[in-house]
Amino acid sequence: MAIRMPRIVHAKQILRRSSPTTNQATIDVPKGYLAVYVGERERKRFVIPISYLNQPSFQDLLRQAEEEFGFDHPMGGLTIPCREEIFIDLTSRLGRS
Repeated sequence: MAIRMPRIVHAKQILRRSSPTTNQATIDVPKGYLAVYVGERERKRFVIPISYLNQPSFQDLLRQAEEEFGFDHPMGGLTIPCREEIFIDLTSRLGRS
């Protein structure tokens, strides 16, 4: 008997996470998307639609990033200091709306 996880499947359709063995600089970000780094200790790269930036729940994450890092992002890009599971849950909800 299989267990279905519709949120995770849907999140994988919205988010494209790069492989850790891939050179980050060579990965293209399509027009209308933005690369962000997510995680509290180990950071993973996600490519998300820029439309998420207008969503109040995503703006809360951006405020947390500003409080923790200011405008000096150690990864060279936008870094969001939250657990990966929380980020995937949030973006899957945003993808349904």
